[in-house]
Amino acid sequence: MNKKVTIIGAGRVGSTIAYTLMAKGNVNEIVLIDIDKARADAETLDIKQSSIFLSETSIKSGSYEDSKDSDIVIITSGISRKVGQSRLELTQTNVNILKSITKQVEKLSPNAIFVLVSNPVDILTYCFHKFTTVPENRIIGTGTLLDTMRLKVRLSEITGTPIKDVNSIMLGEHGDSCVFPWSLSNVKLSENEKQEVEEFVKNSGASIISGKGATFYGIAAAVSKLVDCIVLDTNEVLPVSVMLSGEFGIEDVCLGLPCRVGANGKEKVEIKLSESEEVALKNSASKLKDIISQIEC
Repeated sequence: MNKKVTIIGAGRVGSTIAYTLMAKGNVNEIVLIDIDKARADAETLDIKQSSIFLSETSIKSGSYEDSKDSDIVIITSGISRKVGQSRLELTQTNVNILKSITKQVEKLSPNAIFVLVSNPVDILTYCFHKFTTVPENRIIGTGTLLDTMRLKVRLSEITGTPIKDVNSIMLGEHGDSCVFPWSLSNVKLSENEKQEVEEFVKNSGASIISGKGATFYGIAAAVSKLVDCIVLDTNEVLPVSVMLSGEFGIEDVCLGLPCRVGANGKEKVEIKLSESEEVALKNSASKLKDIISQIEC
């Protein structure tokens, strides 16, 4: 599988993604880029020296020129969320960082699939659509994939159901207005249990940040899953951030919806929601639109 992946941002998220891809060995080459070149060099050296027990995937640090002709470009650059800070507070700073990156990487890898990871991911995914001429199918925000992972783990813990048998999904914003479409879940809970699960999932990121300063293992696993789907062309259905064009009466905003992810990028999958779930999804979209209206995108 002769695939080249560039990761922009060598912080804890970007470097953990690089290590996870190295461990899996499903790509041929990884390029790690960061404005802090010493950090990128050090992370690359550390990961390269682990490769003897992992895979034959090559890894190097470099400049944007080294990203030329990448098959997948993963963008993790931006400031990270601090204790007590919401994802949406990061918005304008990370939008500006994204804008400074975008034209360089698009020009060098015009046929790449772009995976947006930095938060607030739904808004950055939206802005990436506006900044670039990249076709919609080749722009993928991580969306509610991490939220879905957290949901499935918690449902497995509560019910004893093996995680692989838990069929549940999260939609909407990767944030406080995320949507729990219980009508699509094969796990049946009481209303009290649903409330407990929803609070747990919503607070998981903040709890992790409070205890150790950042989240990176979960999101690295999510991104490596997306890379596997693209490289192996699995067309697996995953909830990622996409531009809406009239679905559920929503348009011109990005949020998490189920999509088939494969070699050509993503393709939306039609789903039916209950009336209350549609209302919740529209509320999530409205919240994101309010933020978008207040920033320069």
